Amino acid sequence: MNDRRHEAYLCLVLVTVTAFASNTNAEATYPPKLPAGKTIHSSSSKKFLNAPKTIRDDVAVAKTPPTIDFLYYPEQNYPGRPWSVWGDSLTTDGKYYSAIGDHLAPQGNAFVFEYDPDSPSLKTLVNVQKLLDLPEGHYTPGKIHSRIDMGSDGWLYFSTHRGSTRVTTDQYHYEGDWIIRHHPKSGKTETLARGPVPKHCIPTSVLDPERLIFYGGTAAGNRTDPVMFFAYDVKARRVLETAVDGPYRYIILAKSTGRVYYVNQDGGPLMRYDSKAGGPPVKIDGSIGLRSATEETADGFVYTVSTRGDGRIWRFNTKTEEIEEMGDASVGTKDYITSLDVDPTGRFLYYIPGAHGGSQQDGTPIVQFDVKKRTKKVLAFLHPFYKEEIGYVMLGTFASAIDDTGEKLYVTWNGNRGGADRRGRFPFDTCAMTVIHIPESERRP
Repeated sequence: MNDRRHEAYLCLVLVTVTAFASNTNAEATYPPKLPAGKTIHSSSSKKFLNAPKTIRDDVAVAKTPPTIDFLYYPEQNYPGRPWSVWGDSLTTDGKYYSAIGDHLAPQGNAFVFEYDPDSPSLKTLVNVQKLLDLPEGHYTPGKIHSRIDMGSDGWLYFSTHRGSTRVTTDQYHYEGDWIIRHHPKSGKTETLARGPVPKHCIPTSVLDPERLIFYGGTAAGNRTDPVMFFAYDVKARRVLETAVDGPYRYIILAKSTGRVYYVNQDGGPLMRYDSKAGGPPVKIDGSIGLRSATEETADGFVYTVSTRGDGRIWRFNTKTEEIEEMGDASVGTKDYITSLDVDPTGRFLYYIPGAHGGSQQDGTPIVQFDVKKRTKKVLAFLHPFYKEEIGYVMLGTFASAIDDTGEKLYVTWNGNRGGADRRGRFPFDTCAMTVIHIPESERRP
C-alpha cells in the first residue's frame, strides 16, 4: 500500500475511532478551555527534561528547559470528526500562520489563523465555508492539507482537501478543490482557482514566492486516477503544466533557481520542473526520501526526511543536485515526521516524530538535529506534563515553524482531551498551539 493510500486508510480509522469516542466520553466539551479561564498557559519546568525509557542512548537531552506557551485554537465550538491539523505552517514578519479543520464531510470547514506574539492571541483570518458560500448539499472541504506560504506580493497561499474520501463525487457537486489566498494586511480573502486539475483534491503544495507560481500535488476525487503534478501561475491565473505521477506528499522548492523537485513515492524517481525552461517535469539522477522538506538555506541546501518506517534525514544541494544521507531522525520508537524546519543559520533542524499519532509514547519529544555534528538532542518532552497540568495529550503534528531569529519554535498539535477509548488509544479531538522558547544555551553550535 503506498503512503497516500495508507494515510487515507489510517485517517478513516482515526475518524471512526474519534466518532466512537465522542459518543461515549463526555469529557471533551466544546469549546476547549484552559483552567481558571486563562487564554494562554505558560510553563517552564524541569519535568520537560524527563526522558522516557524509549529514548535511545545516543540521544542527548537539553540541560535547560524551555519556556512554553500553550493555547487552544478558536472555532472549535462543536465536535469535529476530528478537529485536526494536516497542513504545514509558517512564520513571517514575526507572526505564525497555521490552519485546522473539522474533517466533516460532505460539508466540512477549515480555518486559517494568525498568531501575534505581541498580543498574544490567535486570530481567525479565513473561514473557508463562509468564503465559498456554497448551497446546501454541495461539497465544502474539511481540511487544509497543503502548506501555507507567503508570496512576495504579501498574500498567503494555500489549498483545500476533502474531509472524507467518499464525498468527492457528482452527488455532492464536486468539481475539484480550491487554491485560496489571503492578504493579512488588508484582510481580503479570495479564491484563485477551483479544480486546477478537474475533480482532484490538492493535499500537497508549495509556493515559489518570487516567481509567484503555486505548485501542487493532487488526489483524485474518484480515488483511482493517478496523482497529478501541476504548476499554476498566480499572476496570470492559469495552469502552466500538469503531469501524471505527481508528488505524493511534499515538494522541494529551490528558491534560488526557481526549480521544484518531487517523487511519486518515497525513494521513487526524482523529478525536476524548471519554470524558466518550461515543458513537462523531467527525471534526474538520484533517490531521496521526501515526506517533508525544509526551505532552502542561505548556503543552498534543502533538508528532507523519509516517510514512516524509515525516517532518514537527507540533504539536497540545490546548485549541484547532489543528494547526501545525513542520518536517522528518530529518537525513540516513532519515525513518522511530516514537518521539518531549519533555523536561520542552517545549522539546526527541528521536528517532532510521531506525526499521525503516538508521539506521546516517546514523551512527545521536541528534537533538534545538528547538521554539522549529525547529532540529536531533545529540547523538551511535553508528555505527560501537559496531560497532568491541563488534561491535554499531544499526539503529533503536521505543522511547525521556526521564527526568523531561531528562538521560537511554533507547533500546531493534534491532541486529545476526552481520554482514551476502550482500546486504550487516544483519538484526536482538539487542536492546540505551542510556542517553544528555545534557550540561548541550547542553540549554541
